[in-house]
Amino acid sequence: MSKIFDIIDVEAIEKLADIVNEKDLGEITVGYEGKSVTVKGKKPAPPAPPAGGFAPAMPPVSPAAAAAVTEPIEMSPKTEEISGTPVKAPIVGTYYSKPRPDAAPFVTVGSKVKKGDVLYILETMKVMNEIAAESDGIVTKILVADGDSLEYGQTVMILG
Repeated sequence: MSKIFDIIDVEAIEKLADIVNEKDLGEITVGYEGKSVTVKGKKPAPPAPPAGGFAPAMPPVSPAAAAAVTEPIEMSPKTEEISGTPVKAPIVGTYYSKPRPDAAPFVTVGSKVKKGDVLYILETMKVMNEIAAESDGIVTKILVADGDSLEYGQTVMILG
């Protein structure tokens, strides 16, 4: 059995070529003790990172362009003051406002709810969890949309 650089045999290279083509990779490199073999596929390889591992510096901005920016840029989203009782996601999951795609939503803005009424469904690991109101109230705001991913403790809606 013939080997290339005494590190890899021809059969292994053929298997690597099959993997590169099956996975639609640009290339794969195998190396040992300072020697390497590269198998290239049909797809071009991604560009190599710049020398030193750092991205190139941004081009300088002209004084005229810098002067054109006259207003400060808001880096964080504005949080509006919300009054009422927040309904928070008890677990991570996907929000659904209705039991089926063709059904009416459980609640809409302005809906009166009683403690125990279903407000929405939270899907987690293919399990549909009905989330119920913990108190009576009126839905004053719904902060998410169908299909949104919710984080634990995220405010979903506000009851007034």
